[in-house]
Amino acid sequence: MTVSAPIRYTLRPASPEAHLFDVMLTVARPAKKGQIFSLPTWIPGSYMIREFSRNLSAIRAESAGKPVDLQQLGKNSWQAEPCRGPLTLRYQVYAFDLSVRGAYLDGARGFFNASSVFLAADGYEGEACEVELLPPEGKAHAEWKVATSLPAVDVKKKSGFGLYRAADYDELLDHPVEMGEFQRIAFKACGVPHEFVVSGRFQGDLKRLAADTKKICEYQIRLFGEPAPFERYVFMLFVGKDIYGGLEHRASTALVANRDDLPAEGATEIGEGYLKLLGLISHEYFHSWNVKRMKPAAFTPYDLNQEGYTRLLWAFEGITSYYDDLALARSGLIDEKRYLALLAETITGVQRGAGRMKQTLEQSSFEAWTKYYRQDENSPNSIVSYYTKGALAALALDLLIRRDSKGKQSLDDVMRALWAKWLADGKGLAEDEWERVAIETTGLDLKPFFDAALRSTADLPLAELLASQGVELRFEPGQGAADKGGVVEAFADKPGKAVLGVRSVPDAQGVKLTHVLDGGAAQAAGLSGGDVLVAIDWLRAGDLDKALARFAPGDKVKLHAFRRDELIAVDARLQAAPADTCRLRVAAGGGKWINNR
Repeated sequence: MTVSAPIRYTLRPASPEAHLFDVMLTVARPAKKGQIFSLPTWIPGSYMIREFSRNLSAIRAESAGKPVDLQQLGKNSWQAEPCRGPLTLRYQVYAFDLSVRGAYLDGARGFFNASSVFLAADGYEGEACEVELLPPEGKAHAEWKVATSLPAVDVKKKSGFGLYRAADYDELLDHPVEMGEFQRIAFKACGVPHEFVVSGRFQGDLKRLAADTKKICEYQIRLFGEPAPFERYVFMLFVGKDIYGGLEHRASTALVANRDDLPAEGATEIGEGYLKLLGLISHEYFHSWNVKRMKPAAFTPYDLNQEGYTRLLWAFEGITSYYDDLALARSGLIDEKRYLALLAETITGVQRGAGRMKQTLEQSSFEAWTKYYRQDENSPNSIVSYYTKGALAALALDLLIRRDSKGKQSLDDVMRALWAKWLADGKGLAEDEWERVAIETTGLDLKPFFDAALRSTADLPLAELLASQGVELRFEPGQGAADKGGVVEAFADKPGKAVLGVRSVPDAQGVKLTHVLDGGAAQAAGLSGGDVLVAIDWLRAGDLDKALARFAPGDKVKLHAFRRDELIAVDARLQAAPADTCRLRVAAGGGKWINNR
């Protein structure tokens, strides 16, 4: 079956060993004044200018078999000289970005987001486009297959290579493609076909992964109401070492995780790694409603040539971060105690950052482009995450609504109202509209809460609101770097251990200080993020917690560190660990909101 479209792309993994895709773009009726082409500078869901055009090379144009002059207009745009017939652009894309945001190609697999490889033809963004995916040449790649949620037109049944079609350029950008020798497992959630595609070297129980993911999907579909907003859905997971992340799309998600996070064959428990993977799956799937469809007006449509500013990322990322772990409990994968342990860890993470006292949630959302996605050694002192504090704001709002409505309403009702609004008009939300919908839906005066939670740096009233649900919160001194808080039977009055006030990672020379925290002993002594601590009181620095356990708060110690290639020596007076670690205690019958009881 052949379908003609004004725009046609052809992509082939031409040189996997050199990480090069060959791309051909044909415009049937180029602009009379000379066709302009451009490549996005960022990808929706990841709010940083990424300059994908830096990976393009060997760009040339032709028409009727003859070369056409091509002039570069800017960092990511080109213009062809006027020509009458179809215009074809040919170029190569260097693909060696293992993240979910770009493109990757080697001898084992290929992956790409269209925003990294497909130039847009100016004036044709709203027109249908075809995509022909060709397999790499050679026997070594004879078993390669394709996985994508992009609608198929004419593809090979076994491999998936062939012709696909998108209604417009915006849709094209929202269907990443995985190719290689992956494993695939299918399931249905609320009657909708889903599949999990897993690539990379691994051993794991994919049947269990599919069964657990199905529970998450069905809970979320039913939360917003059937039917699901897509006809099929594809999870694309690459597993490797020391990687983690995901990026949402309208009918699929791209994920990367550690291979050891997959459930082992025969295992029945949910280990920490698998729990983290399930939380990631839950988060990206929830975005199918919350940001892929319901979204800020600033993103409708996306302008991918420049930043799109909104103060609402706390709602679209923070609320999603609230529901991702909550969905694990409500779908029966973890119990209430396990959920509360995850919640305690989130609360601890926010409490330990001085940035929460300097940046509001609205500012954090607006400044994502320059601060959250461009973090450095000072970030914990200057910013707060709209993911984690946004999740806590969602928790606080949920508990506030439940308390003040006497259990008749919750944040679930607000989310369903927002979804009903989107189904009715398909419009993005104005900057003040999310709050207005919440107030109208609940009938509660929520403005004081929003003013404090979103537009001030005041701490959220979590202890008070959790107490209304039978959960006590108390902050205690942490007992080492690994102590991130948790659930306890009883609170303990343990004194704070001696600390430097740093975050660190092991280093070949000692301990690398990744962050030096405001008001801490290290900052007062003059140490900085990036310094490598090599000795503490004349002994080689290794395990920082063990080394500091020899001292008491108030002790003075001699520290030696390398700053670049210069050895520096300072005296530091150790401080007591601050009470910044969340402990939660559940009273009899407490925590009922977790499972909507």
